[in-house]
Amino acid sequence: MRTDPPSGLLVALRAYETALATDDLDALDRLFAPGPDTLRGDATGLLVGHDEIAAFRGTRGGAPARRLVEVHVRTLDDDHALVLAVTEPLGGGRGQQTQLWERGPAGWVVAAAHVHAPAPAFDARVWRVLADPLVVGAPDGPLARRTVAVKDMYAVAGQRVGAGNPTWLAGASVEPRHAAAVDRLLAAGADVRGVARTDELAYSLAGTNAHSGAAPNPRAPGRVPGGSSSGSAAAVALGQADVGLGTDTGGSIRVPASYQGLHGIRTTHGAVPTTGLVPLAPTFDTVGWLTRDADLLAAVGDVLLPPDTAQPGGSPRLVVSRALLAHADADVAARVAAFAEHAGATPTDRWDDVDLAGWAEVFRVRQGWEAWHAHGAWVRAHPGALGADVAGRFAAASAIDDEAGASAAVRRETIRDRLLDLVGDDVLVLPAASSVAPRPEPGALDAVRTATLRLTCIAGLGGLPAVTLPTPLGPRPSADAPHDVAGFPGVGVRAAPPVGVCLVAAPGRDRALLALARALTVGS
Repeated sequence: MRTDPPSGLLVALRAYETALATDDLDALDRLFAPGPDTLRGDATGLLVGHDEIAAFRGTRGGAPARRLVEVHVRTLDDDHALVLAVTEPLGGGRGQQTQLWERGPAGWVVAAAHVHAPAPAFDARVWRVLADPLVVGAPDGPLARRTVAVKDMYAVAGQRVGAGNPTWLAGASVEPRHAAAVDRLLAAGADVRGVARTDELAYSLAGTNAHSGAAPNPRAPGRVPGGSSSGSAAAVALGQADVGLGTDTGGSIRVPASYQGLHGIRTTHGAVPTTGLVPLAPTFDTVGWLTRDADLLAAVGDVLLPPDTAQPGGSPRLVVSRALLAHADADVAARVAAFAEHAGATPTDRWDDVDLAGWAEVFRVRQGWEAWHAHGAWVRAHPGALGADVAGRFAAASAIDDEAGASAAVRRETIRDRLLDLVGDDVLVLPAASSVAPRPEPGALDAVRTATLRLTCIAGLGGLPAVTLPTPLGPRPSADAPHDVAGFPGVGVRAAPPVGVCLVAAPGRDRALLALARALTVGS
């Protein structure tokens, strides 16, 4: 191995640094090797393939300005070299990058790269306020030494509620007391680590806040984290908190849990007090939380939930509907169907004639009417304060008159009666979201939101509890695959993005669902 660089390599390296500094996407694309095998990794995850790397680069808005302070070359042969560089961001700190360069038909290109950036004091995409801890819990209790990321819709004494919007935060007063759910967690010994980011006024399922940016999704780099409990979910997925306290109105626990491979629960409407919570649509808003495992999910339930009010005899029967699976993308439907089969779910045709698109429209209208009545005056008084996506939803909500809102409320009660009959004593198995986490492309996000609401509106319209579990990671290589050893997935084999399976039951069966989730996790 030589230390002298091959001809043309340093010229290509300088061209790369110039393209990076000017965010010249075309040049960067040319300087990365084409094809599906190119790699780029950093602290948020690994990107595989030129197209995936280019998609990430096109949405990040440029890299922080930096300079190279050391460059080391190890030449493997005339056409391959390893370059290690020490970087110094102009904002402070030091980082490193390691690149494998290869000489292709058009010149030198990067075949693989790993970037190590200085660790921030805290990630402002995940947290609005962070401390160690922000609020200390009781010295003893079932959740002692557990840390909680609190969605920025809940009151935390001594802090202001920001609701995901800087204008809202600027006009907010310091909270004199904790929200009810926060208070119970503290009394059980948990510490509040900080206040986590949320989508504006919780009116989104994507996690792409126009002001603070999208929180990273460590399980699916380059894809959205899911909202509106985006910061709470990311904090848990990144290992920065044990519990993510969030809310679920139209899927804001279930969607980020699905996108990030987490466990989550949306509780029966009214089961956990919403005192101290900024509302979105009060007759749909519920308390929920996310964890990395089913045991802690249930332990938090032991603190926050009342005893179950619905206790059917015997073990619950799991059921799965092909008609409902058809509302998800094929890959998601297949993984949920496989989970259901493994869990012993019984196929049912009782959902075959359900008009989910019509139900989702009832949900959209009533939710919009309530959201406008809760926040319309503030939205009108602060033009331009909201990001385009949330502003568009409030604009649509403002056009829903009282007659339409009342009509949707009546139709919701009819749908709820039908839902209670359809669910009965069973546990319904269905996708938690219609797709894997999409990339942050506005057109795609709108389509995914519409499709996902057709599935999530079931629990929303019925006020039903819903627990989300991660499905297995996807196909693995066969036992005789090359390089496959015990516990090792095989060279070049990549797990698919996470897919969440949702378990829905009758109102008041939250604890039974949590117990079932634990059993299914142990048996998986």
